[in-house]
Parts: sequence; C-alpha cells; structure tokens
Amino acid sequence: MQSSTANPGALPRQPAGRRPVPFFTQARTFEELWPLIERRAVEVLDDGKFSHGHQVAQLERSLAEYTGARHVVGVNSGTDALVLLLRAAGLRPGDEVVVPAFSFVASASSVVLAGGRPVFADIDPQTYALDPAALEAVVTERTRFVMPVHLFHRLADLPALCAAAGRHGLTVVEDSAEAIGMRLGGRHAGLFGAGGVLSFFPTKTLGAIGDAGAVLTDDDGIAATAAALRHHGRFGRTIGDFSTINTGSTLPGCNSKMDDLQAAVLLAKLTRLDADIARRAELAAAYDERLAGVPGVLRRPPVGGIEGQVFYVYLIETARRDELAAHLALHGVETEVYYPLPLPLQPCFVELGHRAGEFPVAEAACTRTLALPLYPELELDQVDTVCELIRTFLWKPMNTAHRENE
Repeated sequence: MQSSTANPGALPRQPAGRRPVPFFTQARTFEELWPLIERRAVEVLDDGKFSHGHQVAQLERSLAEYTGARHVVGVNSGTDALVLLLRAAGLRPGDEVVVPAFSFVASASSVVLAGGRPVFADIDPQTYALDPAALEAVVTERTRFVMPVHLFHRLADLPALCAAAGRHGLTVVEDSAEAIGMRLGGRHAGLFGAGGVLSFFPTKTLGAIGDAGAVLTDDDGIAATAAALRHHGRFGRTIGDFSTINTGSTLPGCNSKMDDLQAAVLLAKLTRLDADIARRAELAAAYDERLAGVPGVLRRPPVGGIEGQVFYVYLIETARRDELAAHLALHGVETEVYYPLPLPLQPCFVELGHRAGEFPVAEAACTRTLALPLYPELELDQVDTVCELIRTFLWKPMNTAHRENE
C-alpha cells in the first residue's frame, strides 16, 4: 500500500555539483507519453462523460487482458476497492478479518469501513507479509476472512495462507494494491481467493495522476455486486450510460466511480508497463550489487530467485534507520518510511486494546525499514550516489555520524 509518511526535514544544504535524488518523479514519463495522453484526454472532453465512461470501460478490458482476471471493476481508489470487495464477498457486520500487523493503514481501515473487525497477526520476517502460523493462532469462531497483503516486491506465501484459510473455512481477499504484474504459477496477484484489488496511486508501478483503483475477481457475483456498489447500488450496465443515473438502487452503495481522465492516463501508461517493470528490476539489481557487503544493511532477500517479483519499492533494513534517513536528506536524497507504526498501535485502532510487544516482528520492522528511490526515471548514477552515501555513513564511527546530524 502507499507510504504513510515521508521522512521529515528540509534539505538545508547540498554538496556542490550533486543533483538531488527525489523519492519519486514521473515528469519525463509524462513528457514522453503526452501525445497519447492528450489524444485520450481530448476524447474524454469530446465525449462529455467525465467519470464512469468509455475510457474506464476500455481500461477495465485492458486490465482484464493483462492480469487474466475474468472481471475488473474500476473504482476511485485502492481503499474503496478493498471496501467494496469485502462487502461484495459477503462480509457481515462484526465479522473478523485477519490482517497483517505491518501494512498501510488502509488494509485495516477498509475492514472497519466495510463493517468488519480487523484481527491482527504478525508477519514473516522474510516477506513482511502475513505469517501463516500467526494466522492460525488468531482464528476464532467469528473469523470469516483473511487478507494477505503483498508488499514491496513479492507476494505473500499464498499457498500456505490459502491452505490455512481452507482448513478454517475462511474467505481469502487479497490486498494486492501494490502487486500489478506479480504472478505465481502464471496466476496474477488478486486471483487466488475471492478477489483482490489494485491501487493506481501516482507512485505505484502503474500510477495515475490522482487516486484510482480496481477490484479484480473471477467470481461473476462478486464482480456484479462490486460494480453496483460503486454506483449507488445500481445493478446492470451503468458505465458510459447517463440514462441509468436515476434508476432504482438495490443496495446501499456509494459513489466510487473512476474518473475518465485517470483511466486515460492509465491506458497510456499501460502501454509501457512491462518495460517499466523491467527497468525497476534493473535498478533493484543495481542497488543490490552496490550495497552488497555494506555493514548494517539488510535486504530480505536479495534480488533474484523469487517467482513473479515486481519492484514497487526497494526496501532496506538498518538499525540506524532514522540517522541514515537524515543523512541522506542532508545530501539531497529523499526516502520514505514503510511503516512508522504497526497497524495494531495506530491511534485509530486504540479501542482494540493492543500494546507494544504483541507483534514483535512487525514492531521491529517499523523501526528498521527504509525505502530508497526507485522508479523508471531513476538513473544508475543516482543509484551510485545513494549507495555511496549509505556506504560512507554506515562505515563511519557512530559518534562521528551523530555529530554530523546534530
């Protein structure tokens, strides 16, 4: 899911001759794609249907072809996609949904918004995803769903999680918001249970210029219900059709239609998605090579050898995370913390009564993980800059590093 916060601190000074390294930019991508984006944007304006129109319908078809999903339902954010998927999959008020303790807050808040109760389980230290053994330990008679979250560049352990869900009669819904392009045995993320979601937040592997998302499912009934819920509970074809706006609502739905301008941008960017994924892998491999052997830097695991990996985020762990982030910021390199708090300790879940120490793996990750810049426009010399700054900082005696950041 999207990062919860950027690292604080302005960039007061930078060494002469060194250009800044933003955490994310897509300026050059938009410049290169502008003729195609402009043509599609003009089509939207000429059509006069600015949301839930023909560009959205075309995007749904294109994403279904790309992912192999039987149905794709475009909505206005990845968070709404999770809420609507849970409701469409049959979540009832008070049903428990097992969620990993380490993720963006929307993984759990979507459960609350859909009427359920999140139940947290610790994560696997290698994948940062839901630990199958921890899942088994928290299941009760009220548990009906489990929500694996695929983070950073790899899938959760879906075979083990789906097997555990089967033993307990649980429905699997995947928070696959970060996972476009990730596959296991030829099956795309989001299609191992009742359904999954995609987020098109601008920093995602396939990003819009604002918020947008989608539900993925092979289930006809779930798709029809999710599609109705996004448009005030109206069943039947509504996309691109003004005439249905005042017809009867079968369900208490919401307004979660996708904007056509977002769909236009996504259709343009979809034409280079595989090339962008390949570039992200190249950059991740460059980071791995340059950071190999640097004391105090841990990658879980190194690049390579993982089926279906797609690098949305390049993440490192270090015990001196906050000091390193401040050092990088001082030299013009932006980073992000994924995530500063485990979900059970987020203020919005205080009524669930969790305390520090209950989720040791997730809590440790929240103190150690740091995301480095990774996006198709990043240049190898910028990777060199980032890695050299990390090496020189972590090889310094600790008291010297403290003085630098005072």
